[in-house]
Amino acid sequence: MSKSHYIIPIFVAQEGCPHNCVFCNQHKITGEKDEMIDENYVRETIEAYIKTIDKENSTLEVSFFGGTFTGIPIERQKSLLKVAKEYKDKGQIDYIHMSTRPDYIDREILDNLKEYSADIIELGVQSLDDEVLLKSGRGHSVEEVHRASKLIREYGFTLGHQIMLGLPGDTFKKDIETVAKSLEMEPDIARIYPALVIKDTPMEDMLKKGTYKPYTLDEAIDITMLLYSMYEEQDVKVIRIGLQPTEEINENKDVLGGPFHPAFRELVEGKIINEAIFSHVEDSSEENLEIYINNKDISKLYCNKKQFFNEFIDKKNVKRFKVIQDETLNRGNIIIKKGENQEHIFIKEYMRKLSEEGKNLFI
Repeated sequence: MSKSHYIIPIFVAQEGCPHNCVFCNQHKITGEKDEMIDENYVRETIEAYIKTIDKENSTLEVSFFGGTFTGIPIERQKSLLKVAKEYKDKGQIDYIHMSTRPDYIDREILDNLKEYSADIIELGVQSLDDEVLLKSGRGHSVEEVHRASKLIREYGFTLGHQIMLGLPGDTFKKDIETVAKSLEMEPDIARIYPALVIKDTPMEDMLKKGTYKPYTLDEAIDITMLLYSMYEEQDVKVIRIGLQPTEEINENKDVLGGPFHPAFRELVEGKIINEAIFSHVEDSSEENLEIYINNKDISKLYCNKKQFFNEFIDKKNVKRFKVIQDETLNRGNIIIKKGENQEHIFIKEYMRKLSEEGKNLFI
């Protein structure tokens, strides 16, 4: 039985970051209030989590998120890391994880992270197009992403890339090219975020002036399907798709535009599953259609109140169908029966097809 994975989040909102990216308001995004993050805070947070978790059947990760961790003063980095390392040395946590900017990585910084037993470094890449980076106020270049990624891998850390779609100056083609270039740097993990217009950010002003148009939800789902498939084809684990909802990040509160959905990943995976199934179904067939699917995949098939499922049923003009939950099927494996004919569908194979389609379309 696989172990449950728990993240102990330590948010250092906007600390260490001197830049004003057009999409960024960290306090809104993380939902964190202004609070002094010191050794005591880190210790109390870790203690609060480990008291409620069965360590024997779990892996625990302390994650410093929300800001540019390696941009804060080195002594402050050490004071926070020291506490996390203490718990790691005692075997009470398994990994130490942080996010940072590509231009805040060098050998001195990585030597310090090694000394304190850090494991995972995620880079806020956002785009690998210099025009998009410039228009988004990122303050770093594509070349700096290459340099930082190479160093992180050289030191033996787990490398993560965070990609943001639909930034100012972005296109589907640039999104595809960004992930293709990201894959050349061999990240171990990735996150994919569609850009949202958050209240009190420069992008809010751009939206009001009409100089920026975010992706629609449908556009974001379609491009993310391709990018997710490109990463998965190369065995890069996509650990998050879409911004995590917080009390502040709600469509009618602080998200003023863009493809926000609280279950965005499920929409992406749901459309992939439905496309994979119905690509094997002929239009207006008179045969009975039976779909056999693992019970744990049914929520994706029926995601968003059966939106994609019903769309494909109508589009294909399927008259008679039945969905059968079958826990003996492996997740991601589906059987469809049409009359006397039976076909096996493997979602990973369909994602490989999507990956190739994306690369052929735009590169």
